[in-house]
Amino acid sequence: MKKDIRFVQGNEACVEAAMYAGLDFFAGYPITPSTEIAELLSYRLPIKGGKFIQMEDELSSMCAIIGASLTGKKVMTATSGPGFSLKQEAIGFAVMTETPCVIVNVQRGGPSTGLPTSGSQGDIMQARWGTHGEHSIIALTASNNQDLFAMTVEAFNLSETFRTPVILLLDEVVAHTRERLIMPKPGEINVVERLKTSVPEGTDFHPYLPREDGRLPMSDFGGVHRYNVTGLMHDMWGFPSNNPKIVYGLTHHLVDKIQGYTQEITKTKEFFIDDADCLLVSYGSSARTALHVVENRRARGEKLGLLELNTLWPFPSDIVRKRCACVNNVLVVEMNMGQILHEVKNAVAEPDKVFLANKIDGSFITPTDILNILRVIQGKGV
Repeated sequence: MKKDIRFVQGNEACVEAAMYAGLDFFAGYPITPSTEIAELLSYRLPIKGGKFIQMEDELSSMCAIIGASLTGKKVMTATSGPGFSLKQEAIGFAVMTETPCVIVNVQRGGPSTGLPTSGSQGDIMQARWGTHGEHSIIALTASNNQDLFAMTVEAFNLSETFRTPVILLLDEVVAHTRERLIMPKPGEINVVERLKTSVPEGTDFHPYLPREDGRLPMSDFGGVHRYNVTGLMHDMWGFPSNNPKIVYGLTHHLVDKIQGYTQEITKTKEFFIDDADCLLVSYGSSARTALHVVENRRARGEKLGLLELNTLWPFPSDIVRKRCACVNNVLVVEMNMGQILHEVKNAVAEPDKVFLANKIDGSFITPTDILNILRVIQGKGV
């Protein structure tokens, strides 16, 4: 059968993947450089019977998708920079109410209005710690359109599996890079559907009582079961409680249901790692440059390898520790002041051998930027 090959930008690949995953409802507010996602879905989604709505701001967009998700729909919103900041309170509400939803953040320069049309990877820590309180989060990323498609579907799958918001952290370069995308056939990529409760109508339904496997079956809000939804600490019926035992149990549940499955959730890609004596660790668009450097220097006899992170949260500490243990030096390549550098240093046994190659001025990190740091840490040109 002939392959369905398309020439699209990253934001278009994200839309195609969301449709593939079964997106039913999108609410958003246009903001550079994520606007194409909303534009495309404004006409694509209604064609398949889904709903698109442009809200008055980013916070209301986040609240709208939470409401739609509770009624049984697969939902997504997309934003960037200041919009992601405005969503944080509602993201915390989605965490507490265990509401499946996907949030796309196409990162740009900041803080504040910053550099609206320039790439950045400055929202890594905000994705993890942006909303207050103790909780865990899932955040995924990709460096090319094919991986972006897969990670978008994975975002929906993880959201439905763990009843949690999942953040898709893109950046302007990935979002606007136009390249080939091979469209997967229906069924080629697994799509997880929502787990619905088997509790019959008229029977006591516990919306926040995990099964033995940790999953929480849902019932469409407004359907046959009546239950409470609140951002307050709550019991298994969803009613507010300040009972220390219940608070302790719920807090641990919100963290452990993700952290306890880190190995199953995290995804990485490895290039030339087996014999590497210097390992580059990167993600998003920066990984494209890192891979170019690795392949180029390999051709000249230098033993460089690349570990590309597709999952940023929960951070794949075990994988990073294992892959960094057998090399002389580690170079983290990213477009910020070292947000993942900090995590890599925490993960490895010898943090002093971990270095940073970065860009923070709005321009894309180049091979020369990486090579200049490599020459120093490898003792060349010191």
